Amino acid sequence: MFTSIRWRIAAPFIILIALVMGALGIWVGNFVRQTQMEDLGQELTSEARLLSDVLKPELSGATPSAELDSQAKVWSQILNTRVTIIAADGTVLGESDEDRAQMENHLDRPEIQEALQSGIGQSIRFSRTVEFRMLYVAASIVEDDSLLGFARIALPLQEIDQNVSRLRGSILIATLLATLLAVVLAAVIAARTTLPLIELTEAAKKMSTGNMTDKLIPTTRDEVGHLTRAFNNMGAQIRSQIEALQTERIKLAAVLAEMTDGVLIVNELGEVQLINPAAEQMFSVREEEAIGHSLAGVLRHHQLVELWQQCKEAGEERDALLEISTKGIILQGLAIPLEKALPGSILLLFQDLTHLRKLETVRRDFISNISHELRTPLASLKALTETLQEGALEDPPAARRFLGRIEAEVDSLTLMVQELLELSRIESGKVPLQLTPISPCSLLSTASERLRLQAERAELKLEVNCADQLPDVWADPPRMEQVIVNLLHNAIKFTSSGGEITLSARQDRENIIFSVQDNGVGIPADDLSRIFERFFKSDRARTTGGTGLGLAISRHLVEAHAGRIWAESIEGKGSTFFFQLPIAS
Repeated sequence: MFTSIRWRIAAPFIILIALVMGALGIWVGNFVRQTQMEDLGQELTSEARLLSDVLKPELSGATPSAELDSQAKVWSQILNTRVTIIAADGTVLGESDEDRAQMENHLDRPEIQEALQSGIGQSIRFSRTVEFRMLYVAASIVEDDSLLGFARIALPLQEIDQNVSRLRGSILIATLLATLLAVVLAAVIAARTTLPLIELTEAAKKMSTGNMTDKLIPTTRDEVGHLTRAFNNMGAQIRSQIEALQTERIKLAAVLAEMTDGVLIVNELGEVQLINPAAEQMFSVREEEAIGHSLAGVLRHHQLVELWQQCKEAGEERDALLEISTKGIILQGLAIPLEKALPGSILLLFQDLTHLRKLETVRRDFISNISHELRTPLASLKALTETLQEGALEDPPAARRFLGRIEAEVDSLTLMVQELLELSRIESGKVPLQLTPISPCSLLSTASERLRLQAERAELKLEVNCADQLPDVWADPPRMEQVIVNLLHNAIKFTSSGGEITLSARQDRENIIFSVQDNGVGIPADDLSRIFERFFKSDRARTTGGTGLGLAISRHLVEAHAGRIWAESIEGKGSTFFFQLPIAS
């Protein structure tokens, strides 16, 4: 019987109910007994205190023991308990139920010892006198801090034990009835629970064989055995195929996800069948927007669609260099027909060459710029050296003048090399930043004091506008001062005498925006977007000194602080350079 799953389901519930009911019966019996004992103890305590107050006059006088025996019997009938009157030394002076002359000294009794300490004592023990368990409660009799004796009340516990036994019997009967009911209910529930399993087993057997008439031999004798055998057979046929497909899918998904090149597969109708994350990012499209849609609608660029059409018409591989002007990216496209694997489908592979082209442009511009910047001081050094060699050394004043110019040109070259090295270190991340909370006003004040004398010599008015309550920013103070000094130095350089330069800071949400404003010559609109490039100089700056690296260094330092820098200018009216830094939280 217990090989059936219905009984495996029902048996634990039946056992659980029986154990819970049995444990509940024991707990309830003990709880009831303890409650009755506590109530009885409180009742006897009250009666013992009352009796001690009544007996106080009797014990304070010389009342004969026979009279005390009589009072003990009277109170025993009133209280329906056994009453014992005990002297302070433990001698029994009065007893309601037994012959006190035959009774031992009671001073060592637990309830007497406890009453001696706290005024009330209580104990449960077997009485050798009456030969059954009794509850004893003793109260001390005290007058004017003098112990006169003890009044003790005792009550047999037979009635309580009988009540608890009857209660436990009732609980046992209830437990048996509940267990019987649990057996019936568990059997019904288990039968209904296993019925779907049996039906599912038969269906699984038919699915696993593919033959509606074939039967399988069960591996066990219960319903779970049938179900296991059926699903094992079905799984054996399907599992290998699924595992192979999953393995290939995982490999393909991993390769496509990690590729930096964009990959698309387009069917013969021009509908996108597959797109990888790199292509999604490259063409700003989500997978759900691409799959099943036309290539033209997904890529939205005629050159990319033409590459696919050329490959489809020729039936062979095609490649092209494509420039998408709307996004400013350059792609190397490759179209490959997939006739063997997916007839009619074409694989499109796009490699982003934008970064490489930009690097090439930067390298070419860098070489051009550094060549241009080095040509002038080197030509000057060459001319001065030749002049000295041709006889200027014989003219000491002229020689000193030429040597001074040579020193100036060497200083210019040294400054250029230092700034190039500084820029290289900043761009490569080799300049560690010591970020610390610092007041924006402190940064502006320090930078302005460094160049205030230079501004005064140029007859310029230099002001600092900064509210003291602005929160601190996260910054490397020397590096940020370098940025402000660079911007302020440029403002002084390109502002005519009598002009004004203002340094300010203000809060914008989670950032502090710094600004350096002048009313100088301004920057042409065409040059404004390039002023932070290395060696770039607008026409107004080519007549002045400088390497053209200061703004590039400033840009990299601000970006290293998780900020950004920009400029606004109107030619002929002045310029304002801004940069923002995050607030120190």
